[in-house]
Amino acid sequence: MKKLIALSSALALGLTVAACDGPKENAAEDAGEQQAEVVNEQAEAAEDAGAMTDEQADAMTDQAEAKADAMEQAGEAADQTGAAGPAATATPAAQ
Repeated sequence: MKKLIALSSALALGLTVAACDGPKENAAEDAGEQQAEVVNEQAEAAEDAGAMTDEQADAMTDQAEAKADAMEQAGEAADQTGAAGPAATATPAAQ
């Protein structure tokens, strides 16, 4: 639950500075955040079902958030260089 609150806060903060980001960075950030939210929900459900510990769920969420950050950084780099940008087609289950 703490991770969900932290993720929600990060999303809100991200929206306040979104105007400063380029289009590829915004797209990559949005895709990464959506995937991280899905993974977080899956981790919480697995924890609630007793399939994993709180620590395992937190680690799963942390990994998804790190991937989202990397996607955003790749999008920012693509905006700066004019490159095509990161592919946002990976599924959360591929974590």
